[in-house]
Amino acid sequence: MATLGPSIWAVSDGRAGNAAQVRALTQALGATHRWMRIAHIAGEGHRQAPLVFTPKAPWRWLPADRWPSTLSALPKDQRAQLAPPWPTLWIAAGRRSAALTKYARRASDGKTFTVQILDPYIAPSNFDLLVVPEHDAVDGPNVIRTVGSPAYFAPEMLEDAAQNFANLADETQRSAIVILGGDSRVHSFTQAAADRLEDQLRGLAAEGWRLRLTASRRTPVPIAARFRQMAGDIGSAFWAGPQDGPNPYLAWLLFSNAAIVTEDSANMLSDAAWHGLPVHIARLDGRAEKFDRLHESLIDRGIARWFTGKLDQWTYEPLREADRVADLIVEKLLERYPAPDFGSSFVTPDWMRD
Repeated sequence: MATLGPSIWAVSDGRAGNAAQVRALTQALGATHRWMRIAHIAGEGHRQAPLVFTPKAPWRWLPADRWPSTLSALPKDQRAQLAPPWPTLWIAAGRRSAALTKYARRASDGKTFTVQILDPYIAPSNFDLLVVPEHDAVDGPNVIRTVGSPAYFAPEMLEDAAQNFANLADETQRSAIVILGGDSRVHSFTQAAADRLEDQLRGLAAEGWRLRLTASRRTPVPIAARFRQMAGDIGSAFWAGPQDGPNPYLAWLLFSNAAIVTEDSANMLSDAAWHGLPVHIARLDGRAEKFDRLHESLIDRGIARWFTGKLDQWTYEPLREADRVADLIVEKLLERYPAPDFGSSFVTPDWMRD
């Protein structure tokens, strides 16, 4: 059955960071002023829920251009999902989904416009559009390079958060969200890093800062427990999951005046930058050149500074990369599916021009 507007498949390998980037870009495309421009496209095969594919070994260890059989790489219960009718638009993220993106493009005879997010470690020509962060240093005629990750927060999400957590508004202008990452291939949230950060946060609390701490899925359990204890000691808020009540993350971003974010996550840094918060990057142990490039890019643009134990206030243009990518996708779709001519009698409402 055809849908009003292009049909979309949002695809990931289940990793939270990858799924978040796909979700952000899909939501940005759904913004009313964009969707109205492409609503004339009659898409087929729309999937309301995100698709999660988990390739088996040894496929998941191989580059996407060396998979001998794409369908065989998937568990049997996932294979049936990779079938026609193919969508108008396929958005996927992560190296393990790259072979599936190639497959969808080929199986649809090129009719599905394929968008791959993050470095797939194969040629960009395998996709219609490749979206990669600048710090991955990938380039090509169909590559769009973003500063950090394509974060996006829909207006209705912001409104709900503001209403549900209105009590978090702070007239003192001295509230800060503290976003804790964790261990990765290149960074470690060691006890030494935790010692340093805890001392700095206790100092801020003593100066009157209202701290709101949140841990991620990658935060080591002992580290999360340590900062939960610290939050209790100094009267700060802490959230790490449903056991701590409704998720205040978006409200904390809305109602804070500064952000402290550990250096290990482009997504977390980009979330704070989307809101235009002064971003203070907290060091962990370990490093990688691509993260060095990310940090330097944010600092050079006036978005971030290294956290030294003090919080500063400054302003910059919020980082809205998902909007930029979504606008480009709309233009590409309109090249394939030109909008009908409504004639001079049609006047675009103001709300569509925003």
